Amino acid sequence: MFALADVNSFYASCETVFRPDLQGLPVVVLSNNDGCVIARSREAKQLGIKMGLPYFQLGELIRKHRIAIFSSNYALYADMSARVMSILEAMAPRTEIYSIDEAWMDVSGIEASMPYTEFGHRVRTRVRQDTGLTVGVGIARTKTLAKLCNHAAKQWPATGGVVALNDPARLRKLMSLVPVEEVWGVGRRISRRLNAVGIHNALQLAESNISFIRKTFSVVLERTVRELQGESCIALEEQTPVKQQIVCSRSFGGRVTALADMRQAVCRYAERAAEKLRQEQQYCRQIAVFIRSSPYAVNEPYYANGASENLLTATQDTRDIVAAAMRGLERIWKEGPRYAKAGVMLNDFSPTRQAQLHLFDSCPPRRASMELMAVLDKINHTGIGRVWFAGQGIAPSWAMRRDMLSPAYTTRWGELPTARLC
Repeated sequence: MFALADVNSFYASCETVFRPDLQGLPVVVLSNNDGCVIARSREAKQLGIKMGLPYFQLGELIRKHRIAIFSSNYALYADMSARVMSILEAMAPRTEIYSIDEAWMDVSGIEASMPYTEFGHRVRTRVRQDTGLTVGVGIARTKTLAKLCNHAAKQWPATGGVVALNDPARLRKLMSLVPVEEVWGVGRRISRRLNAVGIHNALQLAESNISFIRKTFSVVLERTVRELQGESCIALEEQTPVKQQIVCSRSFGGRVTALADMRQAVCRYAERAAEKLRQEQQYCRQIAVFIRSSPYAVNEPYYANGASENLLTATQDTRDIVAAAMRGLERIWKEGPRYAKAGVMLNDFSPTRQAQLHLFDSCPPRRASMELMAVLDKINHTGIGRVWFAGQGIAPSWAMRRDMLSPAYTTRWGELPTARLC
């Protein structure tokens, strides 16, 4: 048996946890540079605010409905996610973190001590007490069915936020009510093809011919059908798959036209990518950099280009990665365009830097590199101070717009929430 715990409106909920005055009001979180809507509270959804809606189109709604707007605060969301996941890991023998706000739990055998529904409510209560966040819980024999139950728990308030189904008749009833595009792994494109052959809800998909599905669609959709029929085909993955690529890119708060400013931005992104690489305990052999102007700018020529550097010896040293990114930038830089975005990509990973050394290697191993990078990361992770490479500048003009950023309530001592007794 699998349980799926999913935090309701995660980003918006993280903002309201520390702002009780916003309870019951519509809350919206914006993307980088305060561009468009990426998260909404239940009240904001009821106003008809769509995902991806540009911020400037919210003007009238904000004034009319007192909508609270926040810039995305990923440090806060990551910390709140870690707290939720640690609670879930303590309540089940095995868990799989599926995304920043979702986790699978292996609940096999728990029914011997308590009903599955009671377990789901205990999960909700514990997460609510310890973090202030609310989760929906779906429990069933397969991951796909648990996802379906979780969807029902969040859609219908009468369920109390928990749906645990092991009874075939009740599962059939639920599947008959859920559109096929809501089934985990189906999506819009496949659902349109399924609609064309007369499959409109989850029950019709579960009762479809498996051979027909495999020949007409794919083995992946066949696996989904088997899961809907109660055959567990997707196992719990306790180990997170090793990343094959790391990308660090941002749109600029203003257009960049000077090479010096672009160097600062690329240095910043290369430094952040190297830090992520060390967190993955990997080394890379290829560093790529790209720059581009806005494809939507009126009366401005569009320019986009990229370059990559291949190293003979794998590295995770920030100095090597920044140097390679700078060499790539020098090759693709072009005067004239007003650049809107840049990024750094790391590829060709290996778990060690073992390699045949080359007499002419332009990036040989540095002495005490691992120790130096470990000290750098340790200082930056304390939250007390930060050390960075001078190449990224001190007060860059290209930095992201985050005009409505909430405090780092849980990760900075100076921004801890305060309580006053009146």
